[in-house]
Amino acid sequence: MKFSSLLSGLSALVFASLASASDRTAAIYIQPVSQSPTAPAPLAEIRYDAAVASDAEVVSYEAPEIPDEVSLVRIGLYDPSTKRWESSTSVASVENFSKGYSPTLILSVDSKGDVFSAALRGVRIDAGQTRDFGPQALVLPTGPGKQPELNKPIVLSPEGKTVVPEEKTFLQKYWWLIGIVVMMTMSGGGGEQGK
Repeated sequence: MKFSSLLSGLSALVFASLASASDRTAAIYIQPVSQSPTAPAPLAEIRYDAAVASDAEVVSYEAPEIPDEVSLVRIGLYDPSTKRWESSTSVASVENFSKGYSPTLILSVDSKGDVFSAALRGVRIDAGQTRDFGPQALVLPTGPGKQPELNKPIVLSPEGKTVVPEEKTFLQKYWWLIGIVVMMTMSGGGGEQGK
Protein backbone atom coordinates (compact mmCIF):
# COMPACT_ATOMS: atom_id res chain seq x y z
CA MET A 1 0.00 0.00 0.00
CA LYS A 2 2.74 2.44 0.90
CA PHE A 3 4.75 1.50 -2.16
CA SER A 4 1.86 2.28 -4.53
CA SER A 5 1.18 5.66 -2.89
CA LEU A 6 4.89 6.47 -3.08
CA LEU A 7 4.95 5.47 -6.76
CA SER A 8 1.87 7.58 -7.59
CA GLY A 9 3.35 10.55 -5.70
CA LEU A 10 6.62 10.30 -7.64
CA SER A 11 4.80 9.98 -10.97
CA ALA A 12 2.69 13.07 -10.14
CA LEU A 13 5.88 14.97 -9.30
CA VAL A 14 7.50 13.90 -12.57
CA PHE A 15 4.44 14.91 -14.62
CA ALA A 16 4.26 18.27 -12.86
CA SER A 17 7.92 18.97 -13.57
CA LEU A 18 7.44 18.00 -17.21
CA ALA A 19 4.43 20.28 -17.53
CA SER A 20 6.26 23.25 -16.03
CA ALA A 21 9.37 22.51 -18.12
CA SER A 22 7.40 23.10 -21.30
CA ASP A 23 6.46 26.64 -20.18
CA ARG A 24 8.86 29.22 -21.58
CA THR A 25 9.23 32.93 -21.16
CA ALA A 26 10.20 35.55 -23.69
CA ALA A 27 11.32 39.09 -22.84
CA ILE A 28 10.10 41.57 -25.45
CA TYR A 29 12.04 44.82 -25.86
CA ILE A 30 11.13 48.08 -27.55
CA GLN A 31 13.39 50.69 -29.16
CA PRO A 32 12.28 54.02 -30.67
CA VAL A 33 13.37 54.44 -34.29
CA SER A 34 15.03 57.85 -34.48
CA GLN A 35 18.16 59.58 -35.72
CA SER A 36 19.71 59.35 -32.27
CA PRO A 37 19.07 55.71 -31.30
CA THR A 38 18.60 54.78 -27.67
CA ALA A 39 19.11 51.42 -26.00
CA PRO A 40 16.17 49.01 -26.19
CA ALA A 41 13.98 49.00 -23.07
CA PRO A 42 11.95 46.10 -21.69
CA LEU A 43 8.34 46.15 -22.83
CA ALA A 44 6.81 42.86 -21.67
CA GLU A 45 7.53 39.35 -20.51
CA ILE A 46 5.38 36.59 -21.96
CA ARG A 47 4.95 33.06 -20.66
CA TYR A 48 3.93 30.55 -23.32
CA ASP A 49 3.80 26.89 -24.13
CA ALA A 50 4.66 26.12 -27.76
CA ALA A 51 2.47 23.00 -27.70
CA VAL A 52 -0.60 24.95 -26.52
CA ALA A 53 -0.47 28.31 -28.26
CA SER A 54 -3.70 29.58 -26.71
CA ASP A 55 -2.21 29.50 -23.18
CA ALA A 56 0.11 32.49 -23.72
CA GLU A 57 -0.10 35.15 -21.05
CA VAL A 58 1.55 38.49 -20.37
CA VAL A 59 3.46 38.12 -17.09
CA SER A 60 4.67 41.71 -16.89
CA TYR A 61 4.11 44.80 -19.01
CA GLU A 62 5.65 48.25 -18.80
CA ALA A 63 4.02 51.00 -20.81
CA PRO A 64 6.76 52.50 -22.99
CA GLU A 65 7.91 56.08 -22.65
CA ILE A 66 8.23 57.21 -26.24
CA PRO A 67 9.44 60.72 -27.19
CA ASP A 68 6.90 62.90 -29.04
CA GLU A 69 9.02 63.21 -32.20
CA VAL A 70 9.20 59.42 -32.68
CA SER A 71 6.56 57.78 -34.86
CA LEU A 72 7.99 54.24 -35.20
CA VAL A 73 9.32 51.69 -32.72
CA ARG A 74 11.25 48.44 -33.12
CA ILE A 75 9.93 45.36 -31.29
CA GLY A 76 11.79 42.09 -30.72
CA LEU A 77 13.80 39.88 -28.37
CA TYR A 78 16.97 41.63 -27.18
CA ASP A 79 19.89 40.38 -25.10
CA PRO A 80 21.27 43.25 -22.97
CA SER A 81 24.46 41.34 -22.10
CA THR A 82 25.54 40.96 -25.74
CA LYS A 83 23.68 44.08 -26.91
CA ARG A 84 22.23 42.18 -29.87
CA TRP A 85 18.75 41.36 -31.08
CA GLU A 86 18.08 37.64 -30.58
CA SER A 87 15.16 37.46 -32.99
CA SER A 88 14.01 39.20 -36.08
CA THR A 89 12.43 42.53 -35.24
CA SER A 90 9.37 44.29 -36.53
CA VAL A 91 8.62 47.97 -36.85
CA ALA A 92 5.32 49.28 -35.52
CA SER A 93 3.68 52.68 -35.27
CA VAL A 94 3.44 54.41 -31.91
CA GLU A 95 -0.30 54.70 -32.61
CA ASN A 96 -0.57 51.10 -31.37
CA PHE A 97 -0.04 52.47 -27.84
CA SER A 98 -2.47 55.38 -28.12
CA LYS A 99 -5.75 55.76 -26.27
CA GLY A 100 -8.46 53.38 -27.47
CA TYR A 101 -6.03 50.63 -28.49
CA SER A 102 -4.89 47.54 -26.62
CA PRO A 103 -1.46 46.20 -27.63
CA THR A 104 -1.31 42.57 -28.73
CA LEU A 105 2.18 41.08 -28.65
CA ILE A 106 2.65 38.37 -31.28
CA LEU A 107 5.37 35.72 -30.96
CA SER A 108 6.26 33.42 -33.85
CA VAL A 109 7.83 30.18 -32.62
CA ASP A 110 9.55 27.40 -34.55
CA SER A 111 8.96 23.65 -34.19
CA LYS A 112 11.30 23.49 -31.16
CA GLY A 113 9.41 26.27 -29.38
CA ASP A 114 12.09 28.94 -29.79
CA VAL A 115 10.94 32.46 -30.64
CA PHE A 116 12.22 33.67 -34.00
CA SER A 117 10.08 36.79 -34.39
CA ALA A 118 8.13 39.26 -32.29
CA ALA A 119 5.59 41.80 -33.46
CA LEU A 120 3.04 44.23 -32.07
CA ARG A 121 -0.47 45.02 -33.20
CA GLY A 122 -2.79 47.57 -31.65
CA VAL A 123 -6.35 46.26 -31.38
CA ARG A 124 -9.12 48.83 -31.17
CA ILE A 125 -11.12 48.34 -28.00
CA ASP A 126 -14.76 49.09 -27.41
CA ALA A 127 -15.53 49.92 -23.79
CA GLY A 128 -19.09 48.65 -24.15
CA GLN A 129 -18.06 45.22 -25.41
CA THR A 130 -15.13 44.25 -23.22
CA ARG A 131 -13.52 45.13 -19.93
CA ASP A 132 -10.17 43.54 -20.79
CA PHE A 133 -8.06 46.56 -21.79
CA GLY A 134 -4.66 45.11 -20.90
CA PRO A 135 -2.07 43.83 -23.31
CA GLN A 136 -2.68 40.42 -24.85
CA ALA A 137 -0.25 37.74 -26.04
CA LEU A 138 -0.59 35.61 -29.15
CA VAL A 139 1.71 32.72 -30.10
CA LEU A 140 1.91 31.63 -33.73
CA PRO A 141 3.59 28.22 -34.08
CA THR A 142 5.01 27.39 -37.47
CA GLY A 143 3.73 24.35 -39.28
CA PRO A 144 4.96 22.36 -42.23
CA GLY A 145 4.46 24.12 -45.53
CA LYS A 146 2.16 22.89 -48.25
CA GLN A 147 3.60 20.24 -50.47
CA PRO A 148 3.13 20.60 -54.23
CA GLU A 149 0.63 18.33 -55.88
CA LEU A 150 2.50 16.68 -58.68
CA ASN A 151 1.15 15.04 -61.81
CA LYS A 152 2.08 11.53 -62.88
CA PRO A 153 5.76 10.75 -62.58
CA ILE A 154 7.81 10.97 -65.75
CA VAL A 155 8.64 7.52 -67.13
CA LEU A 156 12.18 7.13 -68.42
CA SER A 157 13.57 4.47 -70.71
CA PRO A 158 16.64 2.44 -69.68
CA GLU A 159 18.75 4.95 -71.63
CA GLY A 160 17.44 7.80 -69.46
CA LYS A 161 15.20 9.40 -72.10
CA THR A 162 11.52 10.12 -71.76
CA VAL A 163 9.22 7.49 -73.20
CA VAL A 164 6.93 8.97 -75.85
CA PRO A 165 3.67 7.04 -76.28
CA GLU A 166 2.95 5.95 -79.86
CA GLU A 167 0.25 7.83 -81.77
CA LYS A 168 -2.71 5.69 -82.76
CA THR A 169 -3.96 5.76 -86.34
CA PHE A 170 -7.47 6.92 -87.30
CA LEU A 171 -8.68 3.31 -87.65
CA GLN A 172 -7.21 2.34 -84.25
CA LYS A 173 -8.99 5.24 -82.54
CA TYR A 174 -12.41 5.16 -84.27
CA TRP A 175 -12.95 1.57 -85.43
CA TRP A 176 -16.13 1.29 -83.37
CA LEU A 177 -17.72 4.30 -85.10
CA ILE A 178 -17.05 2.78 -88.51
CA GLY A 179 -18.80 -0.40 -87.33
CA ILE A 180 -21.87 1.55 -86.17
CA VAL A 181 -22.12 3.44 -89.48
CA VAL A 182 -21.89 0.18 -91.47
CA MET A 183 -24.61 -1.46 -89.29
CA MET A 184 -26.94 1.52 -89.69
CA THR A 185 -26.44 1.59 -93.43
CA MET A 186 -27.18 -2.12 -93.85
CA SER A 187 -30.16 -2.25 -91.54
CA GLY A 188 -31.71 0.98 -92.66
CA GLY A 189 -35.06 0.74 -94.46
CA GLY A 190 -35.20 1.38 -98.16
CA GLY A 191 -37.40 3.87 -99.86
CA GLU A 192 -40.74 2.92 -101.44
CA GLN A 193 -40.27 1.00 -104.61
CA GLY A 194 -42.84 0.29 -107.24
CA LYS A 195 -45.15 3.19 -107.03
